Amino acid sequence: MVEPRCRLAIDHHRRMHPKRRLVCTPDALLLYSPGTRTAGRLKHINMDKISILIVDDHPLFRQGLRNVLVGEPDLEVVGEGGNGQEALELIRKLRPAVTLLDINLPEMNGLQVVRQIQSERIATSIVMLTAYHDLEQELHAFRAGSHAYCPKDVTPRHLVQVVRWVAQGHYVVNDRVYDQEGLQAWLEEGVEKAGRPYINDTREAFSPLSPREMEILQCVTRGMSNKEIAYSLGISHQTVKNHMTAILQKLDVEDRTQAAVYALKHGWVRLEESQSPDTKPTK
Repeated sequence: MVEPRCRLAIDHHRRMHPKRRLVCTPDALLLYSPGTRTAGRLKHINMDKISILIVDDHPLFRQGLRNVLVGEPDLEVVGEGGNGQEALELIRKLRPAVTLLDINLPEMNGLQVVRQIQSERIATSIVMLTAYHDLEQELHAFRAGSHAYCPKDVTPRHLVQVVRWVAQGHYVVNDRVYDQEGLQAWLEEGVEKAGRPYINDTREAFSPLSPREMEILQCVTRGMSNKEIAYSLGISHQTVKNHMTAILQKLDVEDRTQAAVYALKHGWVRLEESQSPDTKPTK
């Protein structure tokens, strides 16, 4: 019979290594490589610790998180990153059980990172850490694929518990813990609560933006017209208009100005990244 303390490690490593046979011993979880039986090919994995990646662009905040987590016997910080692109590379390389991820990151924001790892089917539970705490931000985070959402003023004790909950496959919204069915019910209720009367289809509101839509939204925050965006991205003017329609629907806003303000307010675009571009369309 498998010991209870093995179950979390077994679930995680079956996702990471589907072709390897797993054996639980009193001291370690053993993974046999395909086609081998010799002891020399066994890999020992510390089944008592939850591996964690920390991603935030402020080194002092990362150090504070590390100090909180390393004091727990069942948690292990396996890496740190300072921007969205680095986050993706580290997640692909380290395959952490849990990733603590800031939303307002250079190069690629946290929501873009979550969308990308979802598309690559990488099994890591995302705890979104943000200073932008409101219902709309929560809806975007969970619809993108996050497992938990915590404001940056969360207590250390609660954050540690959140890490343990998501590592076990749960979803955490504030102090509430849900399974997937419970989270879906919360999302439906939240969308109805946050939706505005000029939005026709609440099913689309707060849906994750595609990579192209996020790229266009970033252009909008720089004050670019549809013509300028089309020229910059090498796409047609009509394609830009179609994407803008989808963006307004998903953000639950009326116009491009509101969309730009929304992106800046929620930390999806950094102020230094919203400067006007030099690129201009040809006459």
